[in-house]
Amino acid sequence: MQQFFRDPRQRAFVLVTALAVMAAGSLGLSGMTGSVALSPSELHGALRELVHGGANSMAATLLELRLSRAMVAFVTGAALSLAGVMMQALLRNPLADPYVLGISAGASVGALVALLSMGALWMVDASAFAGAVAISMMLYLLARRDLAGGSAAAGGASLLLLTGVILSSACMALVTLMLSIAPESRLRGMVFWMIGDLAGAPMRALPWLVLAAAMVFALRNARSLNVLALHAEAAATLGVPVGALRKGLFFCSGVLTASAVTSAGSIGFVGLIVPHACRFAIGPDHRLLIPVTTLAGGTFLVLADILARTVLAPQQLPVGVVTALIGAPFFLYQLHQLRRP
Repeated sequence: MQQFFRDPRQRAFVLVTALAVMAAGSLGLSGMTGSVALSPSELHGALRELVHGGANSMAATLLELRLSRAMVAFVTGAALSLAGVMMQALLRNPLADPYVLGISAGASVGALVALLSMGALWMVDASAFAGAVAISMMLYLLARRDLAGGSAAAGGASLLLLTGVILSSACMALVTLMLSIAPESRLRGMVFWMIGDLAGAPMRALPWLVLAAAMVFALRNARSLNVLALHAEAAATLGVPVGALRKGLFFCSGVLTASAVTSAGSIGFVGLIVPHACRFAIGPDHRLLIPVTTLAGGTFLVLADILARTVLAPQQLPVGVVTALIGAPFFLYQLHQLRRP
């Protein structure tokens, strides 16, 4: 047994398999938990009913609704966590998160414009995605020399980060303006979207396709990411196409963030604490860090959503509040542990 766990590949296989089982368990727990609890036998019967193409009983209807929401939570958490890993590699900063470059702020502007004009749900989603894409394009045009450069020096990363912070500040000023002039009847929905909420989030195939494509890119470039992290100044001389890799990281993290924010609003801390915790637990090797972080992020958001639905049931909390209440003290604890000799 000792020899088995000394092999890095076998250890990675066991770890990823265990996390996959935990992810499936969190989805099952989400289906059982709520204002009306389902027993394991009721869960099994409802699942069989859904598999055979119907939801005729109350248990099957509840399970269908809960599993749909849990799947949205999982893909959103996984996308934010993977985007966090990519953003941290791009900026060479373990404290970076998917929202640091202002993509979420752009999505917020788009979504709040649609909510303020009483647009339909699909218009809110489309406006949020358009806002995220618009900020991404502006950021790319303003910092394209930094992204295309063959050097991954800290000065270039700082230029990209500062550009994102300025764009984010401008977008947040527009958000504040819209919140200040919004009528009372629409203000609650706008605030809930800003905090991050999974209530009513529709199940779509597009976020899963985006997540799968980004995972393929990240895993194919995992070795290059390791070289970029350890030997940033000499990465190009070691055969890493630094310019193309940085553009790919920027594009993938931007699309992942836009997809997640469009689905569930601005859910904070997931893309920051999950990658940081996984790196602290298993090390910086991106070949293992990428799948572990993706599975852990999805599972974390599903569990956070269970708490959001059940703590004050039948009233539901915005899941962004739960992730912030969990994430802030946990992240402070991590920082304290890192500073210990």
